[in-house]
Amino acid sequence: MGSIQRIGILTGGGDCPGLNGVIRAVTKTAQHRYGMEVVGIRNGFGGLVRKEWGLLEDHHVSGILHRGGTILGTTNRDNPFRFPVTGEQGPARYEDLSGEAVANLEAMGAEALVVVGGDGSLSIALEFFRMGVPVVGIPKTIDNDLMATDVTFGYDTALHTATDAIDKLHTTAESHHRAMLLEVMGRNSGWIALEAGLAGGADVVLIPEIPFTYENILEKIHQRRSRGKKFSIIVVAEGARNPRGEQVYRQRGSRRRLGGIGEEVATEIEERSAMEARVTVLGHLQRGGTPSPFDRILATRFGVKAVEMVMAGEFGRMSCLKTPFIRSVPLEEAVAQQKKVPPGGELVRFARSVGTAFGDGKEAPWNEGAV
Repeated sequence: MGSIQRIGILTGGGDCPGLNGVIRAVTKTAQHRYGMEVVGIRNGFGGLVRKEWGLLEDHHVSGILHRGGTILGTTNRDNPFRFPVTGEQGPARYEDLSGEAVANLEAMGAEALVVVGGDGSLSIALEFFRMGVPVVGIPKTIDNDLMATDVTFGYDTALHTATDAIDKLHTTAESHHRAMLLEVMGRNSGWIALEAGLAGGADVVLIPEIPFTYENILEKIHQRRSRGKKFSIIVVAEGARNPRGEQVYRQRGSRRRLGGIGEEVATEIEERSAMEARVTVLGHLQRGGTPSPFDRILATRFGVKAVEMVMAGEFGRMSCLKTPFIRSVPLEEAVAQQKKVPPGGELVRFARSVGTAFGDGKEAPWNEGAV
């Protein structure tokens, strides 16, 4: 056993299925295999700044493997290097409170920090490592857009949720002879849209990596109607760019979020054709619910590996899946770039081969719609 006696763990960024599995794996491995204590830091990096933490005992992590969300809470707003400081008139400025965060980590007796997050949280973890904090990362995002791992936990469950929605939309689309659009998450990557569309037999898939035109979408719809198929299923990634090359955002106060491209596409379909179009925005349903068996197992593997990395002194690195093994990679590599869908890759080629269109006019030669 190494000299480390206590480690901290926090979950940052958006929640996703499998987070509790990671917390459980880290806590149980640290306690039962190495005799270490685990400090659970609440509400992401914000809890590290505000001194919100407590020891995790065995009973805290018993019975949580199947639960969605995170028992520690999370946030994607409290970056200690640019921390929002509230004045008398509300949030007025941002300050670098990273020094206080490091001091708080030392005060709680944590000799290493495990950060569970996506590219944003892991970028913050990398900055702390450069300050001398012993940090280990675990990849988490439903978007599956981290380049250094074959897949992130949370993605499989989100994919199941999106595919189930497509299956349900098929029946109502066919009944009413409509174009049914499903807008899914993914930020600037189209993995959820592509793989859910492929699994659900979507007729059109619109993703950020492949430019589309409304004319090409309508051509696909007309082709289907000419063959007696009076409905169409269209899956739209929230980050897909419209033909003007713009991403669509929803504005609420001073905050804006990706979303609304589905409505724009539906409006264009109705204005340019006689077909009715309806939009379902899946939204945060993709983040919630019981994690799939795959995500439970992957989260467990990542958590165990993270503790092993701590004990081996492998800091500044992230556990990752390099099928079939769990390995580790430098955090610099993990956050260097986002993993995008290759437009000419195998999945896109297979989707085109079964008739799925991407709105770019590059149809399969037989021009038949997916079923």
